[in-house]
Amino acid sequence: MASSGQILERCERLIRDGQRLMLGIAGTPGVGKSYFTEWLSTQFPGGATIVPFDGFHLSNELLAAKGLAQVKGHIDTFDLPGFRSLLQRLRSQDEDVVYAPKYVRDIEESVGSAVEIPRDAQVLIVEGNYLLADHPDLARSRECLDEVWYLETDDETRVKRLIQRHIQFGKSAQAARDWVMNSDEANAAFIRSTRHRADYVVAYSESLLDTGNEESTTSA
Repeated sequence: MASSGQILERCERLIRDGQRLMLGIAGTPGVGKSYFTEWLSTQFPGGATIVPFDGFHLSNELLAAKGLAQVKGHIDTFDLPGFRSLLQRLRSQDEDVVYAPKYVRDIEESVGSAVEIPRDAQVLIVEGNYLLADHPDLARSRECLDEVWYLETDDETRVKRLIQRHIQFGKSAQAARDWVMNSDEANAAFIRSTRHRADYVVAYSESLLDTGNEESTTSA
């Protein structure tokens, strides 16, 4: 059993003076990656920059043209070479500043050059569903990361959270449930199959982030 403090101790052990830390956070849709990542980013002295894999969603127009609109969120609906290239640039630190895209849920589209990452940014947290997938571009992306953690929670909570998210952004209750059970859950099954590649597995709930509360974390 490990507390939030012990998770932060693991982060501290990863930090090397003068060296950039690139930490990956992976997990299934709705597990709480964004919430956890936002919290974690505030725990480092000087903060951390969040680099979202979701920024590499193909545009809705392109997905429609490719016949992929109904499976948006599947691994094939992302620009994987673009993501790999970004992480390699961030790892090399050869540029004064690198700009990364991010996904804006209000418009359900990616926005380019939305995240500014200066050369002196010492802690980057890379968040995304497929960071541990066995895909050539993602394997090369993984080489750029110091560790990748896998977040998991109980499926009932996760599915409810996903349905509410889809309703919040415009779907009817039935359409939201249909999307989650058909599209999101198919992706979740694939992502769970990558769990064994994680450096660290975190059994996540929001209470984990409350000082003193205990939740289980295990090394992979």
